[in-house]
Amino acid sequence: MNIVLLGAPGAGKGTQAQKLVEEFGFAHISTGDLLRAAVSAKTKLGIQAKSYMDAGKLVPDDLVISLVKERLDADDAKNGFILDGFPRNTAQAVTLDSELAAMDRRLDAALLVSVEPDVIVKRLSSRRTCRNCGYTAPAGVDVCPRCGGEMYQRDDDKPETIQHRLDVYNTQTAPLIEYYKGHSILKEVDGDRPVDEVYADVRKLLSLAC
Repeated sequence: MNIVLLGAPGAGKGTQAQKLVEEFGFAHISTGDLLRAAVSAKTKLGIQAKSYMDAGKLVPDDLVISLVKERLDADDAKNGFILDGFPRNTAQAVTLDSELAAMDRRLDAALLVSVEPDVIVKRLSSRRTCRNCGYTAPAGVDVCPRCGGEMYQRDDDKPETIQHRLDVYNTQTAPLIEYYKGHSILKEVDGDRPVDEVYADVRKLLSLAC
């Protein structure tokens, strides 16, 4: 099954993706991870991407799409993938459809994890992250239970920053909901519930075996 994952920052997309990966073996393709890996490995695409990132600019669509295409060609993506963080807008969605068609593949579902904005602000602003290993925990946890490192609040998890991220999402990415609804592959799940409850509905929506 080939899935595009949609939802605002903090909606819980990554958690649901990880559960699908663990149970069904889908390839989890995150554009953020792809960019970091390409830069770290100093590949041709990575070197090009780094020049934009170092200048504080967005990496151009064509470069991101090239990275995604390269990843989709990997063996582990042949039996199903979850795209996380891509496409970010309808122009990228159109290009993705075209590239998949050229590979004789298609998307089976666009899964939207839906959570109200005020819930997301509360959820993310109460999150703390370990400076050493990146472990996350609720506010009030001062020492990382995994490595003993210091827990702190990232700038990205401060209310004013979260609101800005939500504004960007609503402007650039939310139109994808209508795009995939028009293609009759949108599946929406209420993400403001316990993780396992959300996941049970995700499996039903995607018609995955029990």
